[in-house]
Amino acid sequence: MNDSLWMQLTAYFSNNMHVFLATGKEHIIISLLALLCSASIGIVLGYVTCKYKRTEKWIVSLLQVLRIMPSLAVLLLLIPIMGTGTKPALIALVLLGIPPILMNMIAGLESVPSFLLEAAHGVGMSEQQVMWRVKFPLAAPMILTGIKIAAIEVIASATLAAKIGAGGLGEIIFTGLGLNRVDLLLIGGFSVGILAITVGVMLDMSERILFKYRFLKR
Repeated sequence: MNDSLWMQLTAYFSNNMHVFLATGKEHIIISLLALLCSASIGIVLGYVTCKYKRTEKWIVSLLQVLRIMPSLAVLLLLIPIMGTGTKPALIALVLLGIPPILMNMIAGLESVPSFLLEAAHGVGMSEQQVMWRVKFPLAAPMILTGIKIAAIEVIASATLAAKIGAGGLGEIIFTGLGLNRVDLLLIGGFSVGILAITVGVMLDMSERILFKYRFLKR
C-alpha cells in the first residue's frame, strides 16, 4: 500500500467516521431483518414440505428459480411495483436467503434415522410430538448451517441495496466506483467482507456451543 492511498484512508476515517458508522448500521439492520424473515419463512416452508410431501417439488423448484436470478435483477423488477428504498431491497434479500435454509432443513429432517422414528412411535408419540421432539432437534445443526450460508449471502448481496436508495455499505462502494476512488472501494469491500466473516465465525461458535456432541473426539 503506497503512502498516498494510506493517507486517503486515514483522511476518510478522520473526516467521515460518522458516515461509515451510519452506513455500517444500515447494512447490519437490513441484513438482520432479511435473515430473520428468511429463517422464519424457510423453517415454516420446510415444515410444510415435510408434512405434505406433494408440495416439496413445487416449493423447492420455485425458490430455486428465484435463487438463480441475480439479486440486482430482482431489485429492478420490484422497482415499478414498490418503488425504491428498503422494502424492495428487503424482499430481494429474503428471496435470496430462503433457499439455503429451506434446503438444509429438508435435508436435516429427512436424514433422521428411521429406527429413531419407529422408536418414538413405539413409545406412543404422536406425529406432532415426533416432529418437535425428535426430528427438529436432530435436524437443528443442518438448519443452523443453512442459516449461516444464508447470512453470508445476504450480507454480501446487501451491498446492492444502495443502488435503489436503501443505504448500507454499498453506498461507499458505488461512490468509489463513480469517483474512481480506490480508497472507498477498499473501505466498502473490506467492511462487507469482515462483516460476513464475523457473522460466519459467530454462527460457527454458536454451533459448537449448542451442539457440542458433534465435535467430541471419538
